[in-house]
Amino acid sequence: MASVKARVDDRPDEETALDEADVAEHGRTAEGETTSLDRRLFMQLHAFGGARETSTLASALDAAGIEGVLYEDANDPTGVALLTLSESPDAFVDEARSFLQSEPFAALEPKPELTMLGRTYAIGHEQDLEETLVERPRRRVLDPELRWAIWYPLRRAGSFEQLSRKEQNQILMEHGGVGMSFGRAGLGFDIRLACHGLDKADNDFVVGLLGPELHPLSIIVQRMRKTRQTSLHLERLGPFFVGRVAWQSSQA
Repeated sequence: MASVKARVDDRPDEETALDEADVAEHGRTAEGETTSLDRRLFMQLHAFGGARETSTLASALDAAGIEGVLYEDANDPTGVALLTLSESPDAFVDEARSFLQSEPFAALEPKPELTMLGRTYAIGHEQDLEETLVERPRRRVLDPELRWAIWYPLRRAGSFEQLSRKEQNQILMEHGGVGMSFGRAGLGFDIRLACHGLDKADNDFVVGLLGPELHPLSIIVQRMRKTRQTSLHLERLGPFFVGRVAWQSSQA
């Protein structure tokens, strides 16, 4: 397991230059120490049509010991999507690839336009990196109380990258505040994944909204449309996958 390293950094964020070859995630303790952790959770969503017996798919997932979630597509009566997760991306081209080429998944109709792949990341202020990057995202997607999900990719416009760090943080705080208010009420929780270079459509992020009911998740998207990030600094959004949990692996 990668260790968490800490160092004292008395310079403001905008003046701190991390080594260009530094691939760890970074946070900050309450005392102002910069911490780092070279762990992250990868998640991949594959969508399919032609699934008339989801119970058969669930049985196959149980037997294979796959870690993830099977969703029934709200917009396709025979549609499903499988979300798998791992700290190693090798799992998606080893175990998951082999599993999806075998029955019963091999008989389904892939929807490559809904394939999403991303990694958890830190923005530099998180106090518990292991919780932020690995434990909380895994716990959320496998929470049986969070039955509904909306997954979608997005690409920021270049205008956002031209802003100062201070302006970017203000915009992100406004945008994130919408999700945090719904989270405090237990109505919806988000999964934020970076997908730079991982997405065939050159998107920047994958977002998952999870909740016990669907309509609050729709309202989160509606409210976020009014934030400066979405209204001024997004180039594109979607396509959206909307589904309800049909099967989940154990959190143990």
